[in-house]
Amino acid sequence: MNRVRLAAASLSGESDSQWAETAAPYVDAAFLGGVALDDASREAARELAARGRTEFLPEDPLAFVDAELGRLVDAPLRVGVNVRSATVSPIRSAGVVCADHDAILEINAHCRQDELCAVGCGEALLSDTDRLCRHVAAAADIGATVSVKVRTEVPGVDLPETARRVADAGATMLHVDAMDSEHVVGDVAAAVGDDLYLVANNGVRDAASVGEYVEYGADAVSVGRPSDDPRVLKRVRAAVDEWFGADGADEPDGSDEPEVSA
Repeated sequence: MNRVRLAAASLSGESDSQWAETAAPYVDAAFLGGVALDDASREAARELAARGRTEFLPEDPLAFVDAELGRLVDAPLRVGVNVRSATVSPIRSAGVVCADHDAILEINAHCRQDELCAVGCGEALLSDTDRLCRHVAAAADIGATVSVKVRTEVPGVDLPETARRVADAGATMLHVDAMDSEHVVGDVAAAVGDDLYLVANNGVRDAASVGEYVEYGADAVSVGRPSDDPRVLKRVRAAVDEWFGADGADEPDGSDEPEVSA
């Protein structure tokens, strides 16, 4: 079993099972999505698509998630699904699907598009810690492994405190888009210790960017926009292996870090 040290981060309307299979030779995990689940988030996604943004808008989002995860049953990586919802019930339902596939449910508290924020998704969810924790608990309580995707530099958000709160609610992973504020990764790492597995995102391209995040305390890194570029993934994979060892096993035995099949 190998620990997750390098992930491919979700790209709106692009990160599907085929994308994950292409990235699989280089990464330990891949996050599909984002997938809008409820009526409000789906309407926002339709508005985004109308102005040219790629979006997943299947007729039945839960069936779509189930089918996409099924296509990756034999893939040599841990799979996650980034989901958006303004309401709690669809998060619970998506958690059931993810738990059935041993996949990570990643709650999107990250997107900053006006259409999504207006209905309470993305940054708006990040700014409402109580509601975010209800989303986390809904999935965690039915046995899903829960990640929360967040970004730094959101006005009024104390990210280390938010990280502590979502850990208490049942999240086991925090996926941080550092937004040119890499030091915040260190602040979050200091706040949560071993309570959350910390994945750092934004500008991960080479040994220098990997090393900066690891030195700030990240347990893993993820590649976003160039996740479909094998040249970048190969370079980052080499850097990750140099930092953590080819098997990622620099942590004591018994660690609760997410694992992937060999």
